[in-house]
Amino acid sequence: MVPTAAPQTFKLGLVQMRCAADPAVNLERAVAKVREAAARGAQIVCLPELFRSRYFCQTEDHANFDLAEPIAGPSTQALGIVARESQVVIIASLFERRAAGLYHNTAVTIDPSGQIAGMYRKMHIPDDPLYYEKFYFTPGDLGFSAVDTDVGRVGTLVCWDQWYPEGARLTALDGADVLFYPTAIGWHPAEKAEFGPAQSDAWRTIQRSHAIANGVYVAAVNRVGHEATTGPASPGASTTGSANGSPAGGIEFWGGSFVCDPFGVVLAEASRTDEEILIVTCDRRHQETVRRHWPFLRDRRIDAYGGITRRFKD
Repeated sequence: MVPTAAPQTFKLGLVQMRCAADPAVNLERAVAKVREAAARGAQIVCLPELFRSRYFCQTEDHANFDLAEPIAGPSTQALGIVARESQVVIIASLFERRAAGLYHNTAVTIDPSGQIAGMYRKMHIPDDPLYYEKFYFTPGDLGFSAVDTDVGRVGTLVCWDQWYPEGARLTALDGADVLFYPTAIGWHPAEKAEFGPAQSDAWRTIQRSHAIANGVYVAAVNRVGHEATTGPASPGASTTGSANGSPAGGIEFWGGSFVCDPFGVVLAEASRTDEEILIVTCDRRHQETVRRHWPFLRDRRIDAYGGITRRFKD
C-alpha cells in the first residue's frame, strides 16, 4: 500500500499551539509554524483540532456556526500555498460547512502540490460538559481510511476518535503506517487536582495501545492554554465553577503532544503548557521488525468478531 517512491525514513512535524480569538490570526500563525517545521526537516506536518478558532464547543451557541467554512475553502487555499512552497504534506482539522445546516469536524490532508489528497470527517462525536460537539457536528460519513502521500500511507482520526480501538484498527487495516490524531483536549480546572493526572495518563495510554495493537506510529497533536467559556452556557449546565465540570472554569488544554513508535515507545513529547514543534523521525524498517516479532495482525480471528457490530450483548 506504500507508494513505491516513499522513503524508508521520514520526519513528522507536530504543531502544538495556542489559539487566539481571531481566526485570521490563528491561520497566519499556523502557516508560520508549518514553515518552521518544514525548515527543520519535517515532511508531513499536523496541526491541532479546530486550530482556526478557540474551542467554541464549550457552549451551545448558534452564532458559532459562522466559524465554519467550505472545503475546499480559505483555509485549504492558504495551507495549500505553504504546502507547495515548502514541499510538505499538511494535515489540518477544520470546521466544515458542507451545506446549510450541515456541519462536520473534518481533517484534510494536503499534498506538496497544494491539492487536497484526502478528507476525514470525525466519526465519534462527544457530548460532555464543555464539549458539546453534538450540537455542532454531524457524525462523519466517509468511514475510516488511509491516504497515500509522498512520505507513505497515513491515516487521520480526530480527538474523541482516539478512545476507540475500532477506528484505529480499521484505519491501520487500510494500510496506514502512521495514525494522526489532531486534538483539543484539556482539564476542567476545578477537576484538575483530583482527576487531572489520571485523565491525561489515560489519554496517552489509549493511544500508545493503538500503536502496539496495530504496529503503527501514532502522533497526537494537542493545543495548549486556558480558554475561558464565552457566550451562553448550555441548557442545564452549572455556572458555579464546581467540580462537575461547569462552564465557569473553561478548559485548560493540557498539551502533551507526542509521537510513539509501533510498540508504543514514546519518541518525543511536548510540555503541558508551552507552544512547541516536535520533529520526529519514523522508520518503516523498525515497523517491519516490530510486526515480525509481535504479529498481532497475523493472529487476528476475523472469523470470530461478528459481535463487534452489536451495541451490547443483551
